[in-house]
Amino acid sequence: MSKGRILYVEDDLTLSFVTRDNLEIRGYSVDFCEDGITAFEKITNQSYDLCILDVMLPKMDGFTLARKIRAFNEEIPIIFLTARSTHEDKIFGLQQGGDDYITKPFSIEELVLKIEVFLKRSKIQVRQETKNELVSFGEFTFFAGNQRLSIGDVHQYLTYREAVLLAYLLEHRDKVLKREDILNAVWGNNHFFSSRSMDVFISRLRKLLKSDPLVKIESIHNVGYRLVIDNH
Repeated sequence: MSKGRILYVEDDLTLSFVTRDNLEIRGYSVDFCEDGITAFEKITNQSYDLCILDVMLPKMDGFTLARKIRAFNEEIPIIFLTARSTHEDKIFGLQQGGDDYITKPFSIEELVLKIEVFLKRSKIQVRQETKNELVSFGEFTFFAGNQRLSIGDVHQYLTYREAVLLAYLLEHRDKVLKREDILNAVWGNNHFFSSRSMDVFISRLRKLLKSDPLVKIESIHNVGYRLVIDNH
């Protein structure tokens, strides 16, 4: 039985062969594409648990592909796997809807670890959904089990990082949270890139929450963030 179905998009055939071989040995089912257009056709017609995208792809680059995937499927984890290693590239990738970013050259162990984190979270979400767990705040309801944020009849499916970050903020609502505490809880470290990454995800959550002006994520200068919910 497959541990998970992965869409892998990479135009370096030698690297893709080695990566696919290692993932399949570890029990994953891998569909491979060499260009962005073919990859998008696949994801609109088939079901996957996770996407691994190179950035420099023929026909459609990985950032554009990620935006199109995210517009079509808001939940599926997206990992960028690329030689573009500047902090600006990494932050831009997250802004396009990515959940994580690995720079080449990389170790298979690092890639597998990140895949397992995302897929393990997905299995936990299924168990949570069967318990019908939800949190109400302001005009919103948040279903942790399926990463769904709802306001009225409007439903928004969050990405993995968005959902985990929102859950952590809700758990500590109205409390000032230090940046390092959020990073360790959600990202597992407080490295520079994770810190920049967190700011991107805070911005993404703010856009999702702007439908209710009584719900705000406040920036606490030189400290961190606080989720404030005005019930009056």
